Amino acid sequence: MIKRIRALELRKSALITQSNRERKEFGDHLDVLKLPLSWFDKGLNAFHFFKNNPLLWTSAFTLLVYYKPKLSIKLLLSGQSVITLLKSARNLI
Repeated sequence: MIKRIRALELRKSALITQSNRERKEFGDHLDVLKLPLSWFDKGLNAFHFFKNNPLLWTSAFTLLVYYKPKLSIKLLLSGQSVITLLKSARNLI
């Protein structure tokens, strides 16, 4: 019985060292993605900020309509087509 417990302890320590080594190798591979993921995270935070503050983006679009009406019409039409495309893609899934 003691031999079996000793063998299990040795196996456990070997598995712990192996998992630590694999974790370090995996972390080394993910270092390349650290910068792009940080930019994605910043963009996601900005998206949530604008989503939670509709007065801000509504005011910005109102100013755009006032100063550049032709550009705002183009943006509305392209936004409408994007929303239609997203809805149709959601129905496919």
